[in-house]
Amino acid sequence: MQKSFPFSVRLAGWLLSGVIIVYILYVLRETLVPLTFSVLFAVLLYPICALLERWRIPRIAAISISLILFFAVLVGLIYVASVQIISFGEELPRLEKKANFWIDQGQDFLSDNFGMSRRKQLTEGRKYLTEALKNSASILTGAVATTTGTLASAALVPLFVFFFLLYRDFFRRFFYKAFNGRHKRRVDQAIRRIYEVVQGYLVGLVSVILIVGVMNSAGLLLLGVPHAIFFGFFASCLLLIPYIGLMIGSLLPALMALVALDSPMYALGVLGVFGVIQILEGNFITPYIVGSKVSVNPLAAMIVLILGGQLWGVSGLILALPMTAILKVIFDSVDALKPFGYLLGEAEDGKPIKLPIPPSMLEK
Repeated sequence: MQKSFPFSVRLAGWLLSGVIIVYILYVLRETLVPLTFSVLFAVLLYPICALLERWRIPRIAAISISLILFFAVLVGLIYVASVQIISFGEELPRLEKKANFWIDQGQDFLSDNFGMSRRKQLTEGRKYLTEALKNSASILTGAVATTTGTLASAALVPLFVFFFLLYRDFFRRFFYKAFNGRHKRRVDQAIRRIYEVVQGYLVGLVSVILIVGVMNSAGLLLLGVPHAIFFGFFASCLLLIPYIGLMIGSLLPALMALVALDSPMYALGVLGVFGVIQILEGNFITPYIVGSKVSVNPLAAMIVLILGGQLWGVSGLILALPMTAILKVIFDSVDALKPFGYLLGEAEDGKPIKLPIPPSMLEK
């Protein structure tokens, strides 16, 4: 007869296991982040690869063609963005002239209302700029090192994707052996469900980016902001960072409106348009398109986003939701872990649980 441990012992075991897992995830983040992205990209490319294999193309050739198509699309997007950036650079002299005008206006405002002379403003500005440069030196060094490491790890992603697609049957047999072949059907269901969740999340995310990009561009065009389509889709791509990405993306077009248009009200208009779109995206668009695929309740989503950001930085913010959705599928497939899957899932809208009222409360 199997011995049942007390709840306190099991809780201590869960907490210890959690601490060990978090420590491993942090220490090995430079390897685990590209591996995790590779899994998502492999799932994204699997339908193309499977279709080519059904056309009797060898698996290695099918995987190679799928990767070539993926990078062709990526290079096309980078080319379009670079053309827009070059076009944006041609307007820098005009923007610099307008920026100097606003700086002069700000200096006049400080001088007229606060009695601060232009010389004092220049001295104070130079002092703060010097301090900012000193503080940013270490930040810039760390950013360069991090970017170099990220690019080096990103170079391995295509190789990982290739092997994940090549050995997908091998990994499936591994899971069969891990469960002694007794739960083959359950393993197949879990793998199929993970594929559906990841595929639905990625396709839904791309759909949301396109919809929000069109809405952003339309709002900026109505306000007359230059390069509206570029800024609109640039901000929508930042939806990869949930909850805060769109508002971060609104700062650049707001700055453009401030220096390129006649009134600062246009900049406020840009922030207002993006704020409305943020509300629509967070409450209607994303929950309707992506939420039904992920099935993670908002509280759990916010917690895992914060933890993912602290653990893996921006990569953690991007990977938090899909990885949590995968964990939920795994939890739901293992009897001992089903309570954790329930905790991550959507809350049920049933009748409230009536707690017993202590007799002392009834006497009062």
